[in-house]
Amino acid sequence: MTEAAELPPVPEQARDVFGARYADAIRYAELLAEAGVKRGLIGPREVPRLWERHLLNCAVLSEVVPEGVTVCDVGSGAGLPGIPLALVREDLKITLLEPLLRRTNFLTEVVELLGLDHVTVVRGRAEEVMGKLPPVHVVTARAVAPLDRLATWGIPLLRPYGEMLALKGDTAEDELKAASTALSKLGAVETSILHVGEGVVDPMSTVVRVEVGESPGGVRFAAKRAKAARTGRARRRRG
Repeated sequence: MTEAAELPPVPEQARDVFGARYADAIRYAELLAEAGVKRGLIGPREVPRLWERHLLNCAVLSEVVPEGVTVCDVGSGAGLPGIPLALVREDLKITLLEPLLRRTNFLTEVVELLGLDHVTVVRGRAEEVMGKLPPVHVVTARAVAPLDRLATWGIPLLRPYGEMLALKGDTAEDELKAASTALSKLGAVETSILHVGEGVVDPMSTVVRVEVGESPGGVRFAAKRAKAARTGRARRRRG
């Protein structure tokens, strides 16, 4: 049986970052440290650095998410970055997309327990839900896959002129260079590397931003999207 690690003291910055949802952020940290570890969603060695490395590191992503938009957190796992983002930004409509049942069960429990009415949990892979879920303004992801592979999953879920925001580490610049050709084929029109969380996390969180034009996913996914939409309409008519 996995021995529970002890949560560190709550950093002072957490009260400012989470505001009215401060108590909920603490409860979420406790859930990650307890049920999250027992169910294998996070490693016990991560518990002592849950606040700085995970909750705050993800919450500061809110600095670059526009107001009132729809968001899909791809490969949400234990809810990072989706749940910290939801705690900070109740103006967003967030979908937590995750293929594994044990993770979606955990996410559903957290969403219900914390009363996150603006959050929906969907079980599935990104490539499976394209055309079934409404396209979103913003796709988020953290530690899911290298940027070129992540882009093939995330970008087709965007609406025209949307953006993908991927939390990355020291490899951000190298990944962006390596993925440049793939991103262009997927309809990316602009890329940038942003640093967020000044005064909250040290080092600051690194975000790769990929902005798309009028055809998210490029030509390759336009036909797939159209086919999925036709299939959805046919199902609705039969229903």
